[in-house]
Amino acid sequence: MSIWNSKSLPVLALLAVACGLQAQETALDPQSSIKFDLPSDSPLTLLSTSMGESRATARGGAMVIDLHMSVTLKNSGMKRVRGVMMLITAQEVAPGGKGSVAKPSLDILPGQTFTVPVDLRLVRPLQTASGPLVHVSLDGILFEDLCFVGPNKLNSKRMLTFWEVEAQRDRKYLKQILQARGEAGLRDEMIASIGRMSDRPQMDVALARNGRSVTGQAATVPDKMLQFAFLSMPGAPVEPVRGWADVTGNEARSPQIEVLNKSKQTVRYVEIGWLVKDKDGRVIPAGSVPASENALLIGSGQKATLLQDKALKFSRSGKPVEIQGMTGFVQQVEFANGSVWVPSRAELNASPMLRSMTPSPEEQRLGELYTKKGLAGLVADLNRY
Repeated sequence: MSIWNSKSLPVLALLAVACGLQAQETALDPQSSIKFDLPSDSPLTLLSTSMGESRATARGGAMVIDLHMSVTLKNSGMKRVRGVMMLITAQEVAPGGKGSVAKPSLDILPGQTFTVPVDLRLVRPLQTASGPLVHVSLDGILFEDLCFVGPNKLNSKRMLTFWEVEAQRDRKYLKQILQARGEAGLRDEMIASIGRMSDRPQMDVALARNGRSVTGQAATVPDKMLQFAFLSMPGAPVEPVRGWADVTGNEARSPQIEVLNKSKQTVRYVEIGWLVKDKDGRVIPAGSVPASENALLIGSGQKATLLQDKALKFSRSGKPVEIQGMTGFVQQVEFANGSVWVPSRAELNASPMLRSMTPSPEEQRLGELYTKKGLAGLVADLNRY
């Protein structure tokens, strides 16, 4: 990683620049610009920080902080670490003041070190009191037994647990292929996986509170009410019953999806995967959209309506995607006891549509590992678990 540059100006110099002189970029000093808020009993210990090309720039009444740093941590606990979520704060209130960095698909033994890259842009007012520009804290750490520690302000327990359960699923699937079809079969599967990742069409989804767009394509295409189609997921504990949205151009406003809890447990979180059909008939994966708030609780056999007061805008390569149809499916479920459900590989492989969705962080990691170290490196990695 890059070596940090210690030739930084103090914050007061940046204030003076903004008050009347031309704005200048200033390198950040890790000793004075960044503060790490790690509790004394944290299972992770900070070893070093490399600031790389991190810069602070005064613009008008704000300071823009571009972080391009790497943080090296040590597992000082007694368990293997599977995932980490870091909260990075320049200021608490205004938009752009906070960010997060997640590192899933880890396997850090006690005593081992690892590095977390941080690439974020944050904004804070110039009038903020002197002191460190940025505070870095651990929001959560997930261990091999799915135990979690941390304040969980970002719902990192849920996110890290989903990623780890997906990782366990994908590793098990590849090990089964290796056992049943040998190294040739595993090679074929990895080549197919990498091909799907490279060919997968990209779509951007902006999620906001409800509101009608008055510019661009959405202002010229008349409103229409579209019904959702739903992919069958026999193993899902939650079933979408019906859904619709008010669609204008590339916007879907007030989407409502009614779901039924088929399980015997209380559900407190559901995430819906989206597929959008454009005017040319192409079905494009649109990722997943959190479809419930923290307060959601759906008892066994009960129904609930998700989303509602939201507006989603779909675009591809910066251009609006005119919505002609929408398909949804249950992608993640969290129960009240903290356990989670994700689709099985059999369910994903059964649908061409689902095979085009974004692969898990673990499948992406294993694809990169295969590309760099070949089949022998992949097999050795799978055998570690």
